[in-house]
Amino acid sequence: MNRSPLPAIMLEPLVRAALLEDLGRAGDLTTDAIVPMDLWATTVLSARQPGVVAGLDLAMLAFRLIDQSVEITVHRADGSEVAQGETIASVTGLVRATLTAERTVLNYLCHLSGIATATASIVAAVRGHRAKIVCTRKTTPGLRAVEKYAVRAGGGSNHRFGLDDAILIKDNHIAIAGGIRTAVERARSSVGHLVKIEVEVDTLAQLEEVLALAPDAVLLDNMSVDELRQAVAMVAGRAITEASGRITPATATAVAATGVDLISVGWLTHSAPILDIGLDYREL
Repeated sequence: MNRSPLPAIMLEPLVRAALLEDLGRAGDLTTDAIVPMDLWATTVLSARQPGVVAGLDLAMLAFRLIDQSVEITVHRADGSEVAQGETIASVTGLVRATLTAERTVLNYLCHLSGIATATASIVAAVRGHRAKIVCTRKTTPGLRAVEKYAVRAGGGSNHRFGLDDAILIKDNHIAIAGGIRTAVERARSSVGHLVKIEVEVDTLAQLEEVLALAPDAVLLDNMSVDELRQAVAMVAGRAITEASGRITPATATAVAATGVDLISVGWLTHSAPILDIGLDYREL
């Protein structure tokens, strides 16, 4: 599983924009009024519930963009499971800086750790089967790269990152083209040899038609477990099989047992609950 950190050049614009949004036109009025300029302390990021960590690079960058002199110690890296109360990282430096960065830090860290935690739960549900859990393009605008990174931190894999990654022929494409064959033929004649073609099907009859056109992958949309099992048998290894449609940790095991290669889950990025993480002040 690729859990390599994203380059800082990708992260800094996101963090900088979030900090500027928070600081507005006058900076942190509350902290500047209450906290002495020279007060140093250690603040600790700790998990208030068990889960999987993701987003530490963004969090650390937020602290450093406010004050480059802060000292940061990471205790639990991205992809790590944490228990309730466990320390994730500690930050020592000017308190004004850490408190000013706090909300941006927690917004990213809680959100991305929530995605990683949700991903880990459904990955665990399919363990022992061949199926990989993959995310979709149902991401928060502007945060796709980091949300998909969080899926990887949770043990999942990524579907395409954008419209330019691959061809995915869906129902509207087929309707406008006038049929599956026309849609696939047009797609194949329009792209280079490295671009893969996937076709979404809703029925086994559609699948049979698609298989005659030798796609790279088939998306089996909202099929029952029995239909998925039949679909996998029909494909017989001739294409990658992807199951999709309202799949949860409770249903994922049965879906994986059908033999599909991929299970795509949109809610991992569009509605996973946050992981509750807090920033606590410790006097030096």
